[in-house]
Amino acid sequence: MSYDARFRVWRGDADGGELVDYTVEVNEGEVVLDIIHRIQATQSGDLAVRWNCKAGKCGSCSAEVNGMPRLLCMTRMSTFTETEVVTVTPMRAFPVIRDLVTDVSFNYAKARQIPAFAPPEGVAPGDYRMQQVDVERSQEFRKCIECFLCQDTCHVVRDHENNKEAFAGPRFLIRAAELDMHPLDAREDRADFARDAQGIGMCNITKCCTEVCPEHIKITDNAIIPMKERVVGRHYDPLVWLGTKIGLRKR
Repeated sequence: MSYDARFRVWRGDADGGELVDYTVEVNEGEVVLDIIHRIQATQSGDLAVRWNCKAGKCGSCSAEVNGMPRLLCMTRMSTFTETEVVTVTPMRAFPVIRDLVTDVSFNYAKARQIPAFAPPEGVAPGDYRMQQVDVERSQEFRKCIECFLCQDTCHVVRDHENNKEAFAGPRFLIRAAELDMHPLDAREDRADFARDAQGIGMCNITKCCTEVCPEHIKITDNAIIPMKERVVGRHYDPLVWLGTKIGLRKR
């Protein structure tokens, strides 16, 4: 049940590189990461690739397969025909370190900017109480494995390097939305933070981030759009504005 497949793998570093052709054996049930490992073992021992769990839960082996951001360990070879050339390249939104390994430190810098969960004042740890419906509402966002495929496919980050300073990207917009939906989070400025510090207004909800999420999180529908609605309601709804002026509503 094996066959020889044609692979084109990007080789290089921050100074440049090129696609290198390989012919490599493929066996039934294998994924792209298996083939990359076989290339390492039999043809190019210095091929660099980041991976860890090989089970779709660590988010380490993110790359682009035929131009689509994917996890290498979750992309089955059976999705390609035997005559198809499979091209594997690093994530385009981030600087290349070497071969398929990219520098994703941008994401960790954005994560550090998000204000931490603020428990309600006067409530001791262990005494927190939440309704199950509130638990389920934000549980979806907790499934994120931080593969950063959503960050890679987001054209605001991918195609415009100068946007990175002002725009956090979908992974961290869902983090802000999760905290804003949390009934025990005492901060009241999550929507303001999303607007002013994370640049949520730059997202034009194309849903490309949702399409590539390996955990099937509805990033756009369940996080970004509700947060956009909160921002609009707080800052641009004329009735809310009137309420703040006459003291009926806190800013």
